[in-house]
Parts: sequence; structure tokens; C-alpha cells
Amino acid sequence: MEAIIMLVLMFAIVYFLLIRPQQKRQKQIREMHSNLQKGDDVITIGGLHGKIDAIDEDKLVLLVDENRKLTYDRSAVREVVNQN
Repeated sequence: MEAIIMLVLMFAIVYFLLIRPQQKRQKQIREMHSNLQKGDDVITIGGLHGKIDAIDEDKLVLLVDENRKLTYDRSAVREVVNQN
């Protein structure tokens, strides 16, 4: 009986220290990706800074310089710096 209690306790510790925080972070990332809009300043996972010039369901076009545009997957955005 004591072994079962220890096993359940270990699972609870792993869940609350590892699994649950990771699930919350993934939910935040999904929400951030779904809320991207044209004109947002973003940083990609590769460290590229740019402004969203166009966006569709799974791709976006970043305006990097005056007239330089690059196409990325929506999932390549690490963070939004300045939302419009």
C-alpha cells in the first residue's frame, strides 16, 4: 500500500513540476500565433526582427528592411514585440 502512495505522489510531483507548465506554455504560444496581425513587430525563432506585411492561414510575409520581404511559417514566430 505504501508503494502505491509513493508512486502516486511521484506522478503528482512530475505532473505539477514538468507536464503542466509545459502545457500552459504551449497554450500561450498557440494563442500568440493565432492573434498575429498585419503590422505587428515580431522576432522569429532564428532571431530575425521584422514587421508582418501579409499573413494567411499558415504563412506570413515579414518586412525586414525598406523593401526586403521574407516568407516564414507562422510557427517560426517566437514573440511579438509590439502589437498594433
